[in-house]
Amino acid sequence: MSEYIRPNWPEYFMGIVDAVAKRGTCERGRSGAIIVIDKRIITTGYVGSEPGAPHCDDVGHLFEEVIHADGTKTMHCVRTLHAEENAIIQAAEFGVPIKGGTLYCTMVPCDRCSKRIVRVGLRKVVAKRRYHVDKRTLERFHKASIQLSILEDKVEKYDDQ
Repeated sequence: MSEYIRPNWPEYFMGIVDAVAKRGTCERGRSGAIIVIDKRIITTGYVGSEPGAPHCDDVGHLFEEVIHADGTKTMHCVRTLHAEENAIIQAAEFGVPIKGGTLYCTMVPCDRCSKRIVRVGLRKVVAKRRYHVDKRTLERFHKASIQLSILEDKVEKYDDQ
């Protein structure tokens, strides 16, 4: 029998992020996020459409092509809210303060979500993996003094990236 090794806090919270991500309704980016304060989970979020709207898993994706400043083109599904957004919105919906908290998430947040993270005053982000267009997020977090930890230095891959 092997010796049990108790997970450290980031491992524990990332395991919960993985469980939350399973509720996602867009197979292209099944991501999860949780916001933690003082080692307590405050909110959770996963990729999904707003209440009452169709989900990608049911009706397909709603793609938009994005042309980045360097000329590269990427495809983004805009049918859903991101996991990070849903975790932040859940806190707002129930009047739960999250300022100063830590966000644990599947991948480095996108540019749009990074703005929301700075705006609500989160102080730390722990991401499991990199996001394929995370340059602006890295710059924004640095300027805002948000501590970013990336557990696996590899890029999250999915179809039609």
